[in-house]
Amino acid sequence: MSLTGFTTPWWFLLLFVVAGLVAGYVWAMRRRQRDSLKFSNLEVLDRVASGRQGWWKHVPPALLGVALILLTVALSGPTAEQRIPRNRATVMLTIDVSLSMKATDVEPNRLEAAKVAAKEFADKLTPGINLGLVSFAGTATVLVMPTTDRSSVKQAIDTLKLAEATATGDGINASMQAIDSFGKMVGGPAGAPPARIVLMADGGQTIPREMDAPRGAYTKALEAKKASVPISTISFGTKHGSIEIEGEQEWVEVDDDAMQEIARLSGGEFHKAASAEQLREVYETLGEQIGYETKHTDASKPWLVLGTLCAIIAAGISLFAGRRLP
Repeated sequence: MSLTGFTTPWWFLLLFVVAGLVAGYVWAMRRRQRDSLKFSNLEVLDRVASGRQGWWKHVPPALLGVALILLTVALSGPTAEQRIPRNRATVMLTIDVSLSMKATDVEPNRLEAAKVAAKEFADKLTPGINLGLVSFAGTATVLVMPTTDRSSVKQAIDTLKLAEATATGDGINASMQAIDSFGKMVGGPAGAPPARIVLMADGGQTIPREMDAPRGAYTKALEAKKASVPISTISFGTKHGSIEIEGEQEWVEVDDDAMQEIARLSGGEFHKAASAEQLREVYETLGEQIGYETKHTDASKPWLVLGTLCAIIAAGISLFAGRRLP
């Protein structure tokens, strides 16, 4: 039962009327007591005094007063926060498949752990949300356009394979294009559905080298901001990751700063995951954030029900005990 967020609080002015009725009832009882003292017939006076001793006779009016208060609160339109599943949102899951993702600092390696967590994310995401998939290394590929069919997304996740180079900006751009195409296809009078990109990478962009180049991740993040498509970044891996290239060990530490900046520029949130378990926790958090929204909904029904019940009980007691309505 909520007592906040009233939509029509001016109905509370009725409480002055309720207060007036209570004052009138008290005045009437006192006047009746004064009038009874004028009786000269002691037998009649004794009978009236005995009747006044029954406290129960005040119960129906008291319940009626409570009912009026409860109904006034209901009329004032209280609201309460409620988590509502989103049904029209679009999410593009954008996964880095560059060679650095074969680092074994996360068992069995970054990419395999990412596949497991991504499929769990797809399973737990609100069914009404359209989920798409983009993979990127030297180039970006839209593997699945936004759809509510989770099986097709999970099948595509299983096919992810490593490739050379990292074009993070291209991955963001491909996701934006998929969102734009899908929005034009399903958008109605209310416009295109709200969208978000979930970017999972280790942050190390190699094509182009400059993050703020025309194809760079920072530039594309700003474009996403203009299009009202926030990017939730997941920086996956540790600073101790390494891979073997042509017989030599090469360090591929995670660039958290770059991933954090991409999120900031796009108006999204940054998340750090240094293990498979942390990655699952991040995806679970994102699923809650993306899959549901908090809205203020009408909460007047409980007050209306209680007010009505109090009025009915007041009438019942009055009819049963005094054979009249209060």
